[in-house]
Amino acid sequence: MVEALRLPQNWLKSPEFAHWKLLLFWPVYGLAFYTLEWVLPQDHYTPMYHPLDDIIPFQELFVIPYVFWYIYMVGSVAYTFFKNTGAFRRMMYFYMIVFGVSTLVFFLYPTRQDFRPAEFERDNILTRTMALLYSMDTNTNVCPSLHVSGSIGAALGFVDTKRFSTRGWKAVNFVIAFLISISTVFVKQHSVVDVFWGVALSWAAWLIVYKGPKKETA
Repeated sequence: MVEALRLPQNWLKSPEFAHWKLLLFWPVYGLAFYTLEWVLPQDHYTPMYHPLDDIIPFQELFVIPYVFWYIYMVGSVAYTFFKNTGAFRRMMYFYMIVFGVSTLVFFLYPTRQDFRPAEFERDNILTRTMALLYSMDTNTNVCPSLHVSGSIGAALGFVDTKRFSTRGWKAVNFVIAFLISISTVFVKQHSVVDVFWGVALSWAAWLIVYKGPKKETA
């Protein structure tokens, strides 16, 4: 597996890996998001809320799929980059749309959530992990949810490849995306409203990227 993902010498100049330039989106996006979060905080944030948020309890088991989001996204980018150029390009275009639009929304319509528990009922590795994440991430710029659109994008990227295009693998990937998406409300990082708009934005990007021009083969 490691051998299969090894880059050749001078890969930056290789036509086979010309799609690496799409990876430049990530540092640009990261800088923009960091600036919004820490450098240019807004004076006012609109709190996101739905009555369902009061019914949904904090459940530390959902910390697992919430954290798995990071591995899942990196895995989808790495796998498609090496194994299927067409799938990689489509997934990156999807990410450019959903993450780009979300960043613009965060700037024009700053939002926050106020659901984080003041203290946890239990003390274990999951609650400690969530406490660490709370300390590293602000409760602002939440709608639409990047966890939702990011997990959907990763699932679309995987199932767009030959290996993961079977019915079974499609089910697995979309179950993973579903669990990650709902985890955001159970760990009190997002409102139901954020999840809804994350799904809506992902659906629009899917129509543009995956139902638009004819698929590139790879």
